[in-house]
Amino acid sequence: MLSIGLDVGTQGTKCVVYDVDTKEIKGRGAVSYGLNSERHGQAEQDPAVWIQACRDTMKEALADCDRSQVKAIAVSGQQHGLVVLDAETNVIRAAKLWCDLESEKEAQELSEMFETTIVPSFTISKLLWLKRNEPENYARIAHVLLPHDYINFWLTGNFTMEASDASGTGIFDPVKRIWDQERINLVDNVILNWIPDQILGPDASAGFLKYDIAQELGLPSGNQIIIAPGGGDNAMSALGVGAVEQGVWVLSLGTSGTLFGPTRTPILDPTGTICAFCDATGQALPLLCTINCTGVTEEVKNLCCGGANHAELAELAAQEPPGCHGVTFLPYLGGERTPNWPRATGTVLGLQPGLMRPGVLYRAAMEGATFSLLQGLEEMKKQAGGGGDGDFILRATELRIVGGGSKNHTWRQLIADAFQLPLRFPVEPETAALGAALQAAAVATGSTVAEFLKSQRGQPVLEIEVLQPNVDNKGAYFEAFERFSRLGVALFGPKGVVVASSS
Repeated sequence: MLSIGLDVGTQGTKCVVYDVDTKEIKGRGAVSYGLNSERHGQAEQDPAVWIQACRDTMKEALADCDRSQVKAIAVSGQQHGLVVLDAETNVIRAAKLWCDLESEKEAQELSEMFETTIVPSFTISKLLWLKRNEPENYARIAHVLLPHDYINFWLTGNFTMEASDASGTGIFDPVKRIWDQERINLVDNVILNWIPDQILGPDASAGFLKYDIAQELGLPSGNQIIIAPGGGDNAMSALGVGAVEQGVWVLSLGTSGTLFGPTRTPILDPTGTICAFCDATGQALPLLCTINCTGVTEEVKNLCCGGANHAELAELAAQEPPGCHGVTFLPYLGGERTPNWPRATGTVLGLQPGLMRPGVLYRAAMEGATFSLLQGLEEMKKQAGGGGDGDFILRATELRIVGGGSKNHTWRQLIADAFQLPLRFPVEPETAALGAALQAAAVATGSTVAEFLKSQRGQPVLEIEVLQPNVDNKGAYFEAFERFSRLGVALFGPKGVVVASSS
């Protein structure tokens, strides 16, 4: 039996074909694309780009597979994005993405209304922005979906949502796993008519693959291929790296930086630092997210003359000491959500003669992106105190590192030393796509996702190496982190500012 996992991301779409019997990936596909960002804070994409990318990546991944054996598909998607359709199910405008910060004002208003922090990334702030700034488009809305839900609609013709992605909208109750009608009514009660009323369970089906798409892809038609509920990319990545039990945490170094791990119950944090997300097995998935991660090192690479690549710059950075001789890189090139500083900018401080070296700047960029996540973790520890399930973070035994930045061995050691935790590394780079494929297979076999993952012994495959932290560097990183935190507050926020977060 084969299952297909799609990961529809910000920078591209990935696809894997998973063989349930051999526990191997039989095919892969990938397509890259950009986003529209014509003004500060804007980040949008045409959903048609995602559809074409799904077509292309599935065709590529299935090229050498026995297509008659495909039984299920699941979709992982970038979270928070706002997709609005009219009564004829036509896309009204480009989707506003998670990293779009134009709804800063609306997020502040909603935070006061809801009495909890709502960041501009959350879907409801984008919907209120649309109401205020594009009333003609707002008036046409008949359906509101998230990116992966829109792909599910294209695949099945059904409007569905599930908890892992819905929990990033800002209008979902992660405890009861239903829509928060009180919050919705504070914005516009008609919204309840636009969102799918039923939230699918993690082991449910979103429908069957439509005949025309099955024919186009050469797949079995006639309701033979199940479409699993899918989920937000972080929840799917957790499946793909095996983070389904407490103690195992995931740190993702991608366009955004994320840190998350499963708990039995949600952690409700009114500051917004910890996002009360749901996972894809029926548990909670507390998460913090930063907007600026690998894009910061990419900017340094582009700045450096001589055309040095990331591997060369990482080697130069490894020759510099922890703390970068006092150079601090505040990495907020696109504003930030953790801390909740949407108007912050990237800033390099502490430069002295001789320190404008590529290795120093590159290491400072890695340290800045890492410290942003560590800063969120420190706030998470404060919010999660009090015993019971609240001390979950203290039971963290390891970090599993994923994302494009995880290939950087200098960055790996930096994270281990800064967090003082051992690191493990999944062999499969496309963890969200693999997680989606595993979920699809579980639904097709009638198993719960949790039970199915236990049956797939040997998945996920992890590198043999367990990277241990260097305790000798602990003091240097503590000092550098304290400096990073102090300078950030001095420039962009008052001392004690409530920080915020998510996907």
